Parts: sequence; structure tokens; C-alpha cells
Amino acid sequence: MGLFDYIHSSYDLGEDFTDVSCQTKDIEPMLGGTMSHYWLDPNGYLYLINYDGVRDFEIIEEGDPDYRPDKRFMNYRWVKTGAHGKVQPYFLTKYIEIYPSNWDGDWQDWPRMNLHFRSGRLVEY
Repeated sequence: MGLFDYIHSSYDLGEDFTDVSCQTKDIEPMLGGTMSHYWLDPNGYLYLINYDGVRDFEIIEEGDPDYRPDKRFMNYRWVKTGAHGKVQPYFLTKYIEIYPSNWDGDWQDWPRMNLHFRSGRLVEY
């Protein structure tokens, strides 16, 4: 199945695709997706939401109440770094296919939509 990317549209793409989480495997060439998050703003501009550096991990040492001797290589916890994510323009030029992340029906009936971007702006759907 592979990985995918998330895209959330604030642009009016119709009931099944507006203000819902959608997936695509078409944004990043030859990768099929890296679980990145994108946002399509109300004016049709595409942005990459970057969460790099907002969390780090610390090793849980023996003697700490959270230490688990049966989890030798998994004794760590995620901690906030105080940094915030960034929203940056993503200048994509290509066609991509999106589909809702959560669909209750049969896979044959899964709604799909093609989006055409030019320099990071939606020009056709």
C-alpha cells in the first residue's frame, strides 16, 4: 500500500473534499508520499505544514518511575521543544489525485478528484 500525504482543503472543492482530511500519493515525485501535511487555502494556494523540531525525545533512565526494564530500547518519552510548526508556500506544478482519508463506503465508490496546480496555485479541478 505504501505511504501517502495529507492535504486539507479550505478551498471550496465540493462536499466530499472541502474541510476534510484527504490523501494523495502524487505530490512528491517517485516517493508515493512521505506522510507530509499540506493545506490548500481559500484562494487556491498550496502550503506545506512543517512540524520539524517541535518535539524531541529524552531517554528514560533506570530509577525513573516511567522506566520499563522489559522495554530496553524503547525507554524514551517525547517532549515539546517550545518551537512551533511553519506554514510555507509549496510551488507545485502538476496534476494530483486526492481522496477523502475517512470513507465509510466500499472502496469502489470512494470519491476521487484531480487537482491541477501551477506554481503552487490551483488552476483546475
